[in-house]
Amino acid sequence: MKAAQQQPETNKSGQKGKELHLFYLTWPIFLEIFLFMLMGIADTFMLSEISDNAVSGVGAANQYLHIAILILEVIGNGASIVVAQYIGSRKFFEASRISALAVSLNLIVGLVISAGFVAMGGQMLAALNLQGEILEYAKSYLAIVGGGIFLQAIINSLAAIIRVHGYTKEAMYVSLGMNIIHIIGNYALIFGHFGMPQLGAQGAAISSVLSRAVAIIVFFWVLYRIMEVRIEFKHYFSLSKAYISKILKIGIPSALEQVMYQSCQIMFLFYATFLGEASMAARQYAANISMFIYLFAFAIGMGTSIIVGRMVGAGRPEVAYQRVWKSARSASIATLVMVAVIITFREPLMSIFTNDPEVIRLGANVLLLSIVLETGRTINIIIVNALRASGDAKFPLWIGMFTMVGMSVPLGYLFVFKLDMGLAGIWLAIASDEWLRAIIMSLRWRSRSWEKHALVKPDMGEAAIPSH
Repeated sequence: MKAAQQQPETNKSGQKGKELHLFYLTWPIFLEIFLFMLMGIADTFMLSEISDNAVSGVGAANQYLHIAILILEVIGNGASIVVAQYIGSRKFFEASRISALAVSLNLIVGLVISAGFVAMGGQMLAALNLQGEILEYAKSYLAIVGGGIFLQAIINSLAAIIRVHGYTKEAMYVSLGMNIIHIIGNYALIFGHFGMPQLGAQGAAISSVLSRAVAIIVFFWVLYRIMEVRIEFKHYFSLSKAYISKILKIGIPSALEQVMYQSCQIMFLFYATFLGEASMAARQYAANISMFIYLFAFAIGMGTSIIVGRMVGAGRPEVAYQRVWKSARSASIATLVMVAVIITFREPLMSIFTNDPEVIRLGANVLLLSIVLETGRTINIIIVNALRASGDAKFPLWIGMFTMVGMSVPLGYLFVFKLDMGLAGIWLAIASDEWLRAIIMSLRWRSRSWEKHALVKPDMGEAAIPSH
């Protein structure tokens, strides 16, 4: 039967679609992001057994890889928001077509980026003022992981589509499997166990690529099990200008904002290279620990964006409006708890990664500033995700240009080089940006200007999907 003739399939409970409860959406997203972070933490922890320089090199390479992944999210994020609004308005066939389009477009972009890393990775890393052993580790890691970044392109699209259909638990299970494969691969290829060669940083890179290849196969299997209207093979080759326009309307501003943020982080990394190897290593370890603070906010932000997208598509903006304030309160409480834990155990946590007392001291000092940085970042994560999901993606981009590029980068230079504040200056510059944007984004959401940016007209012929 043709997809256009299919009726929406029911889920296991016999309902059309999935009811949206924030808690049930969020806890699998939380675990999925946690597992994704573990891939980076596993690399850092295992490579720290080789040397701090290996960690610094891989951390520098990851700055570029993060930007590449954010570029790939132009399509993944844009498609997920458009799909969410179509699901909210009960237009399942359109949601299916856009899902196929997202996978194809992201693969094309991913292949182009992979080719760029293979051809120009060395020059890109040299521009960061990296030298000696750190540069060599970074080049070998970027060549392999960057060359295979097109695999992450496909994963981004598939995972986003599966989550926005309400199947966050299934996406989490795939991430769990991917991490298990990655950690086993690290153990075998970094240290030379199970009869494998001892490859160090190159081994971590190969393990990362192999685990992603396996994950893609499983993600496709899940996708075809959960969609209300299944994708036909020909839809992967059908490029609709109207759908592409809607995807890019959300995706381009969202990704540009994130690319701008990561570019500022690269500038701060550049500042850190002038502070010495100990500061470079401390920055990387402290950043890894900090990820666990805003993990809850990311999960709640993603779950909230799914609900906001559905409710906007269903013509229920009031539900979306109230949901965001509740989510911001919940995320702020979770962040404060995590900040208290991290500050209390900051030195033992740093000691997990290194025995160098200077690196531990520097990292522990900047972790004290988490109370200033992470509270602002949490509010940003929740409200910016909600604005994108409503269709109002350009506003965070314009504000970010002012606060990130125009304020935080110059502030970082002032704090680090003129006031000799070291790594603490970098942390405070980032915190200044996060708090100013948090205030502006809160005012934007309160103004309800985002309501006029909906991408899909709601179909009022059927009841909207309930949200709690």
